[in-house]
Amino acid sequence: MLPGDFIGTTEEFRAGAQTYEKTGGVYAAIAGTTRVNTVRRSVSVIPCTNTPPVLRKGDIVIGQIVGLRDSLAMVTIAGAKGVVDREIPNVGSAVVHVSNVKRGYVKEIAHEFGIFDILKAKIVDLKNMRLDTSEPDMGVMKALCSNCRTAMVRHDSKLKCPECGRIETRKLATGYGTGII
Repeated sequence: MLPGDFIGTTEEFRAGAQTYEKTGGVYAAIAGTTRVNTVRRSVSVIPCTNTPPVLRKGDIVIGQIVGLRDSLAMVTIAGAKGVVDREIPNVGSAVVHVSNVKRGYVKEIAHEFGIFDILKAKIVDLKNMRLDTSEPDMGVMKALCSNCRTAMVRHDSKLKCPECGRIETRKLATGYGTGII
């Protein structure tokens, strides 16, 4: 079936999922295959393509820190856990408020995140796109040295630059440096 294809009359079937009624007929609303429920006397269309993914509260996202303010880190969302084959449409910037960085007091957000860090976070407010990294498995997945922009290596609870030897702190995810979301 293609969108707009005639499936049957309203005398035969009730319009089910992904179908619509028009002038006594039932039509396909999307491309897919028809499924008839003889008990309920309804017909529906099963999609043959994936619909674009939609972010929801509680989803785990991956993004890059693009700006730091006194109490906020601005993040550009790049993807979501479990979404590998489709781009997430209409996703812009998100923020991590200082109160959502970790469980405990955060004096300066710049000690927890750095510009261009790759971040794993949970969506806590979809309307304002607020993210949370307070859980142990959330936080920085990859960090660059603020001095020479070399990828930092985990050294106990801190990060060390293999090029210039600089030591920095971050709110690290448990999977730092593994690439595993």
